[in-house]
Amino acid sequence: MIGDDDAIAQILHRLRRAQGQLTGVISMIEDGRDCKDVVTQLAAVSKALDRAGFKIVATGLRQCLTDTPEGERAPMTIDELEKLFLSLA
Repeated sequence: MIGDDDAIAQILHRLRRAQGQLTGVISMIEDGRDCKDVVTQLAAVSKALDRAGFKIVATGLRQCLTDTPEGERAPMTIDELEKLFLSLA
């Protein structure tokens, strides 16, 4: 679980927005749209994905560092969490 229901809803909203924007980029390329317009929309997709990733990390920090229920993975170390966070950069 990534976080509470509100955080999950926000993350899903951002991902769905990015999905719609990506569909738009694909259509723009297929329609032969101007490079500037395509790149601008692609940047919006990238930003939406980045924001979703940062939201996941931000809401999951406490969960990643605390004990997990029996049978699940061990909590992440600080180094693992830092590596995960930096993978978004």
